[in-house]
Amino acid sequence: MNIILFEGETIPAELSRQDERARHILKILKLTEGDIFRCGLVNGPSGICRIESITPEAVSLSWEKTADKKALYPVTLLVGYTRPISSKRILREAASLGVERIIFTGTDTGERSYRVSNLWKTGEYRKYLTDGAQQSGSTAVPGVLFFPDVASVLEAVPPGTETAGTEMDLVVLDNVHPCGRMSEYTPPCSSVLLAIGSERGWSDRERELFNKRGFTPLSLGERILRTETACSAGLAVLLGRMGRI
Repeated sequence: MNIILFEGETIPAELSRQDERARHILKILKLTEGDIFRCGLVNGPSGICRIESITPEAVSLSWEKTADKKALYPVTLLVGYTRPISSKRILREAASLGVERIIFTGTDTGERSYRVSNLWKTGEYRKYLTDGAQQSGSTAVPGVLFFPDVASVLEAVPPGTETAGTEMDLVVLDNVHPCGRMSEYTPPCSSVLLAIGSERGWSDRERELFNKRGFTPLSLGERILRTETACSAGLAVLLGRMGRI
């Protein structure tokens, strides 16, 4: 963790030693009384925490705000549901790379059982978003939306409110009928939606839906990548072409 995040409106004055963050502070960072570490509130300000005391039951903290929340990059990742272990990687890496929003959708070729995983039903997915933000040293966590199929997503594009009223460039990764490469793509808009299929890619019906909605089909080369690999690689190339990294 390059920053330790807390939910709520303020940093707690005391942290139970059973808390995962307390264990990280004491066992991984090996901090002791008087030491400081970076901390912040999820989607809030960041600052510096000082360890005031350590007892067998708890770690007492004080903190000072040093910066406001920094904005995420104006990128939306649209991705087909994948098996939970892959989805966890996608959530963590997309949050680490700083995307503004992640949309998971059912696809014609995807497994229906992936949509009802406990990862989504219990809200466990939020942990992986926070992990990614902590890795990147940021307090900002992407929003996540869920749709049953591609048609429903496209009816709502641009979904959410952050980019409503602004132009958004639409890109779909497709090895079957690409019109160019991501590495040569120059976004005409400041905001981009990048669509990536589930494990068996897009169906012809979905390709036609994307085409009618005005998506530009691009590829990451000739190799067929796993969905989580395509997400990380596609976002990295896109953010590079946008001048963000």
